[in-house]
Amino acid sequence: MGVVILLVMAVGVAAMLTRRLPTAFALTILAIVIAFLAGAPLTGENSVLDTVIQEGAPALAATMIAILLGSWLGKLLDETGIAGTLVRKIVEFGGDRPVVVALGVLAVSTLVGTVTGSAPAAMLAGIIGIPAMIAVGIPKVTAAGTILMGIAAGMPFELPIWQFFSTALELPVDTVRGFMLKLFPFALAAAILFVLIETRRRGVEHAWSLKSASAKPASRRKQLGDAPWYALLTPLVPLVLALGLDVAILPSMLAGVLYALVTTTRPGEMNKRLLRTLYGGFEIAAAPIVLFIAIGILLAAVKLPGAVEALEPLIKAVSPQNPVLFVVVFTLLVPLCLYRGPLNVFGLGAGIAGVLIAAGIYPAVAVLGIATSYNQVFGVSDPTSTQTVWSAQYAGVTPQQVMLRTLPYVWAVALGGFCVTAATYL
Repeated sequence: MGVVILLVMAVGVAAMLTRRLPTAFALTILAIVIAFLAGAPLTGENSVLDTVIQEGAPALAATMIAILLGSWLGKLLDETGIAGTLVRKIVEFGGDRPVVVALGVLAVSTLVGTVTGSAPAAMLAGIIGIPAMIAVGIPKVTAAGTILMGIAAGMPFELPIWQFFSTALELPVDTVRGFMLKLFPFALAAAILFVLIETRRRGVEHAWSLKSASAKPASRRKQLGDAPWYALLTPLVPLVLALGLDVAILPSMLAGVLYALVTTTRPGEMNKRLLRTLYGGFEIAAAPIVLFIAIGILLAAVKLPGAVEALEPLIKAVSPQNPVLFVVVFTLLVPLCLYRGPLNVFGLGAGIAGVLIAAGIYPAVAVLGIATSYNQVFGVSDPTSTQTVWSAQYAGVTPQQVMLRTLPYVWAVALGGFCVTAATYL
């Protein structure tokens, strides 16, 4: 039966790859089919309706709220001009020095990446940052890649990501935070090397061809004006509270929302801005929340006793226990997290992670190392991820061009994550 379940998973991956089904729908259907194949009854204990759907759908509720708060804060950063001001200050400081401008935009992207992810993060840093980099001669592919590498460097501090891995893998937030701190130096080093190497290799290109992209945001920013300097500290507020003062994730993010509001908005306008940006945050968060509902359902299905019993011998047979082999095998499998592949943690990869833990093949913290390492690759190079598509199209190149240019760097980040995992947890 384990082979049949794996074949069904392969069909689900094919449906996602060919875009015959949206990822969330494919994962939900996959979960229900796996539950039936595992012998789950329709209702009652360990059943399709009560366990997989009823308990699985809200299983990642804390992550969904964190995503909503992150989207709300991202909307505030945009509406109050905080993100735009950060990028403009960097560009003014960098002047006509392309590498300095690119490193500055990279730093802002990293800060934004700690608050929110996906396309909203790319837009916050990229709407001004990409035209600014291209204007000083940074090649278009490098400009798009700089935004993505910056967001990925901030990802180890993104609080909703902490909440997701904590809930999905049933690990304390402190454990997730501890591994993320170990992963961060690899992500940051790769991002800086990307800027330094790619700007040197490709040279300066005076491509003044971002025809319509720069005009519209520039006029809007002009109307907004610069945010006060103390408001620019907003992205650091939730980070300092959660990382430095050990405050829980959701209150930390709410504090960031309130700080952005108080430092940029007149008292009489606060209520309207709060509601307007909150509703805007709902629109941004809708797609990832639907995906997290589906992931929760899939996790509930693969953790059913029948599924674990069927899959355990198969996965155990192909899962290396030797630390060196562990690093080699999982490094070679990196491409499988691209194009919504089977190791994509926001897809079937979440289910595979659940099986690895439920079957006791690896300790949960080692699975955390695998999943977060692959997530670094997916967040930058996957041509189907929303931030990659947006950044590439806005810069005037294809997502595939960005993937080819960034993949060696994020592959090295994943290798670093696997080495830390093998040395620490195996």
